[in-house]
Amino acid sequence: MPEFLNLVFCGTPVFAVPTLEKLVEAGFAVGLVVTQPDRPKGRHMELARSPVKQRALQLGLPVSQPDKIKNNDELRAQLTAIRPEAIIVVGYGRIIPPWMIDLPRLGNLNLHGSLLPRYRGAAPIQWAIARGESVTGVTTMRIDLGLDTGDILLQKQIPIAPRDTAETLAPRMATIGGDLMVETLRGLRAGTIHAQPQEHAKATLAPMLKKENGRIDFHLTAGEIFNRLRGFQPWPGAYTSFRGKHLHIWAAQPAERRLEEGELAVDGTGLLVGCGAGSALRLLEVQIEGKKRMPASDFIHGHHPRPGEKLGNVQLSTENE
Repeated sequence: MPEFLNLVFCGTPVFAVPTLEKLVEAGFAVGLVVTQPDRPKGRHMELARSPVKQRALQLGLPVSQPDKIKNNDELRAQLTAIRPEAIIVVGYGRIIPPWMIDLPRLGNLNLHGSLLPRYRGAAPIQWAIARGESVTGVTTMRIDLGLDTGDILLQKQIPIAPRDTAETLAPRMATIGGDLMVETLRGLRAGTIHAQPQEHAKATLAPMLKKENGRIDFHLTAGEIFNRLRGFQPWPGAYTSFRGKHLHIWAAQPAERRLEEGELAVDGTGLLVGCGAGSALRLLEVQIEGKKRMPASDFIHGHHPRPGEKLGNVQLSTENE
């Protein structure tokens, strides 16, 4: 016997997949999965299914992929006919219109990758790491007409390890978030969860990432640059320029060395670059424009950085941007 007769799930990225799986495993009846249309991807730009669509089809669930939802009469009629008691939204990528918000008895329930009201926006996991947080979490909330401003239902704290990146942290958060959504639905059904308004004065933002966010500012300290490198994986990463070419920094760590901002130095253990406040970053893995990723030792042997030479002191190439 299903926990709910009718649920609709709206999601697109891999982060949303564990929630869909856990709803099905828990016995909830998912009457429809709504996800983004197939998009061109890869070198040959072939149409690719979203991770949520792939998993939904494996689970034998019906899938809808509307181009738009705000004024979509066909989708509205479809959802009205399903009569969902709740609509679950995880990384769907569309603003939920008022008619959807008002449709289900229990509302539109969102899983957000932060401890709201902190890090509202499209990239909460990335920005939490980039800003040096040691703790983050997941929140279930009721969607309203604002940007991640709805009432909080449940929250779960999650530690950020010193070496975590967005790529290592997100899967853990997705799994914990899926469990939290199941707990939320059960609590709402039982009447044991009471929604709490957010403290809007404490809100911080986590806007959608842009290519420019990956450009290294050597006025920042080594710790700050290291956090941004961790947070902005896999995109936009961390990059600068070397001798007029794009240089991507794949791995680095703070080091005990005083150098001028952007100044390169080679010591017995590798390659360093100066950062703000008299700090330095040891570069471990890099990729120069037109070449494959390589250990910093290979970069040293191939390019022989000169004493006092700097990174980021010329206009970056636009290739691959």
